Amino acid sequence: MKPTFLIAAIASLALLAGCAGKVEPQNPPKELRSFDASVSLETLWSQDAGSGLGRANYPIAPAREGDRVFAADADGRLMAFDAASGNRRWQKDLDVAISSGLTAVADRVYLGTRNGEVLAVDQNDGEVLWRARVRSEVLAAPQANQALLVVQSVDGSVTALDRASGDERWVYTSSQPSLSLRSNATPQVIDPVTFVGQPNGRLVTLDNRSGQPLMDRVIAVPRGRSDIERLVDLAGQPVLTPDGRLFVTSYNGRLVVLQANSGEVLWEREHSSYLTPIIVGDILLSVNETGQILALNTDNGNEIWRNSDLEGRRLTAPAFAGGNLVVGDFEGYLHLIDVRSGEFTGRTRIDGSGISVRPLTEGRQIIVLANNGRLEALDIR
Repeated sequence: MKPTFLIAAIASLALLAGCAGKVEPQNPPKELRSFDASVSLETLWSQDAGSGLGRANYPIAPAREGDRVFAADADGRLMAFDAASGNRRWQKDLDVAISSGLTAVADRVYLGTRNGEVLAVDQNDGEVLWRARVRSEVLAAPQANQALLVVQSVDGSVTALDRASGDERWVYTSSQPSLSLRSNATPQVIDPVTFVGQPNGRLVTLDNRSGQPLMDRVIAVPRGRSDIERLVDLAGQPVLTPDGRLFVTSYNGRLVVLQANSGEVLWEREHSSYLTPIIVGDILLSVNETGQILALNTDNGNEIWRNSDLEGRRLTAPAFAGGNLVVGDFEGYLHLIDVRSGEFTGRTRIDGSGISVRPLTEGRQIIVLANNGRLEALDIR
């Protein structure tokens, strides 16, 4: 049976519940509280980057390489901007329904579409260099190593394409649960292997020469009676540290830290999240399913601080800039939180359409794409 994605199930449940009266959200958004800001956010430039993410808020996150920023909209327009000035360098109508985040690497931009197509585009002029077909719709940004472009589709399949030509090298498939999150689960790709989080709660390590699994480990075990209660998707991207530790989050499950080369569990703790965490020094920063932000010691998982002031505000995955954790929310606010203390340092509103993709950061500069296509660059002062 093909997976029935959670978005459809929840819509059906809401329709049924509506017949019985008003349904209150499980985690209603908290009202924002005032605070004494210790930094200011100065707008450097603002641009129109197309029509936005579409009615479904596709995760079309922008990408940056060097002095160029690339952004796209759900209608197939791809554009390049100067990162310092915001000047538009070029714009191309690709005539495809873009659905994935962008990846910019080695003078190429890679992206996926709703009909299961992957495109490689020249960063200099927007020319399409090749197109390739994968098994189904692509929400996750394609991931590259020296030779391959690895694409995870919404049906859980993983396809490796030759980066130069787009030719298929291998495909990995596995059995999937009948219900899963409609997520942009993203593989972690290095030269020898690819780490893939699956909707069934398993982490698979694939040999990049053949696509054959080298390791298959359970991260989260389904619990509960209903299919929704038993969701255990590994929806965030596994985070690999330079010393070979792999940090893996799961929905309705655990945060597990593994030795990447052996699969040995170093530590684990209860933690439900569908967003990719970040690591800053010895601190892991993660947004849980309710919108609480946690800072954990990377050596043992001990909690350093927890900020609950943004619960229910449908936060983006976190980013890091100038000593601050950076997240956007459903009302279009950009929040800065001190990494060491968990206290708010700054806040500004980008656009009322909301922010649902992770901000781009470099140094003290933040580039934010709002849901309606407004692209804004800010500097932390």
